Amino acid sequence: MSVRGKFDFDLKELQGKLLEIGRFAEEALTKSIEALETQNIDLALEIIDQDTKADLMYEEINDFAILLIAKQAPVAIDLRRIIVAIKIATDIERIADFAVNIAKSTIRIGAEPFVKSIADIKQMHEIMLKMLKLSLEAFNDEDIGKAKKAAQMDDEVDELYGQIIRELLQINLQNPAFLPQITQLSFVCRFLERAADHVTNISEHIYYLVKGKQYDLNSN
Repeated sequence: MSVRGKFDFDLKELQGKLLEIGRFAEEALTKSIEALETQNIDLALEIIDQDTKADLMYEEINDFAILLIAKQAPVAIDLRRIIVAIKIATDIERIADFAVNIAKSTIRIGAEPFVKSIADIKQMHEIMLKMLKLSLEAFNDEDIGKAKKAAQMDDEVDELYGQIIRELLQINLQNPAFLPQITQLSFVCRFLERAADHVTNISEHIYYLVKGKQYDLNSN
């Protein structure tokens, strides 16, 4: 295999590792919302126990990328591919952390009946998950159209976040005894909103990869 061929093979391997941690984060988030909805403490504990896996996957990507830079001294778009992989891995690892945080809130709520339907929280999760899937496709295809679409969906998440928080505050005014659960549900919403922000970061990294310039996709 030629030097270039080996380098292309290594880049594909790096890409594969990144998509793998992305799938892990997707699964962790899905499980975390399932645990919340069903108030399944065992599932929540399982999510927390698996957190070290995401950390190890991130470290492996980071080490592999640095080794590629050291061995191949890449330039132009090849260097951007490696730099972007490191940045995206950082965002994905943080998203996986939010799944753990949701699991912890689920444990704190326990078996206490919900003060409101969590259908809108599930909707936030579904939109955020679509964003993440689309952004990973965008990275795999180097498609800025998909990246832009993923980032635009962040507005839907923000709108739901504001709506849910206002509703929770109103419930708290009517019955302050519900404050502990309201606080945890507010945290869950915040974790999903922040996860969506990290997906927007991923979309911006893809723009940088393709265009070679930094873009702010949160600007109006």
